[in-house]
Amino acid sequence: MKEGTMDFWRIILSVIIPPVGVFLQVGFGLHFWINILLTLLGYIPGLIHAIWIITRKTN
Repeated sequence: MKEGTMDFWRIILSVIIPPVGVFLQVGFGLHFWINILLTLLGYIPGLIHAIWIITRKTN
């Protein structure tokens, strides 16, 4: 699949459960655990962080 299509599905999963989208993007890294914490503190911060992680482009 194209990268854009994969990003679309990761964002859809992130809307349902934000840590799942982050996990699919970066695995069990620091950002995953930060997202778990943000999601526990509130759904919206976890969702914003997940979408940011998925849409940022690293070189």
